Amino acid sequence: MLRRPKDENGTMPERETADPDYVQSFVRGLDVIRAFSRYRPRMTLSEVADETHMTRAAARRFLLTLVKENYAQTDGKYFELRPKVLDLGFAYLASMTLWDIAEPVMRNVVSATQESCSMAVLDGIEIVYVARVPANRVMTIGLSVGSRLPAHCTSMGRVLLAALPEEELGGRIEQMQLEKLTPHTITSRVKLRDELRAVARQGWSMVDQELESGLRSLAVPIRARSGVVTAAMNLGCHAGRISLDTMREKFLPILQDASLRITSSLPA
Repeated sequence: MLRRPKDENGTMPERETADPDYVQSFVRGLDVIRAFSRYRPRMTLSEVADETHMTRAAARRFLLTLVKENYAQTDGKYFELRPKVLDLGFAYLASMTLWDIAEPVMRNVVSATQESCSMAVLDGIEIVYVARVPANRVMTIGLSVGSRLPAHCTSMGRVLLAALPEEELGGRIEQMQLEKLTPHTITSRVKLRDELRAVARQGWSMVDQELESGLRSLAVPIRARSGVVTAAMNLGCHAGRISLDTMREKFLPILQDASLRITSSLPA
């Protein structure tokens, strides 16, 4: 999970509150929900306070409110989220006609390639998986709807970043921590910009083992009927099984055709 950067004193700065319509307490409540993850599904009050950079008293109020509203539960020491919290994400997915249209097309892509097909949208400097059709293979990276990955080193992330206006793209790149996840990961902002320009020109992105060693991915944009990029779709392949040439020459046309079919089926 990506968090707001700390200031020079190591504390979490308050968000801008000049906007009278901005509800700071609501945002901090969301911070408490986001503090829980696959790696920290159960936390004490002190751990939540530390994770969110709140006082214990503030964290306690937010946690007990979530418990009373049935979004969380506690045994008196540890807190954990309850299934009701999924309603927050499924409300978004349920509002998308895109998934209903994309799912059968993505299944056809998996059938034609025998590789997993996913769809994601951009959220800040991360991508969020909104659809996934797995192949009958064991991948080394476990992904599902709702999974988040850094945008800069993923094929879908690069497709989505490349579609941004230049000024907005520059601001997002400045927020990124270009961590070297593998020996192949691009960690230079200059090189990342060059790569994104290439993606914008060619209309697709291929990432070779930058997120995880042995994992290659190929992505194309999904456009609304207006031409605006709204999502990205990719294939994930194991480097030891599928060559870059195969991905480019065989899989890319399949993905591009699938993208066009999804767009043509979307409402105007």
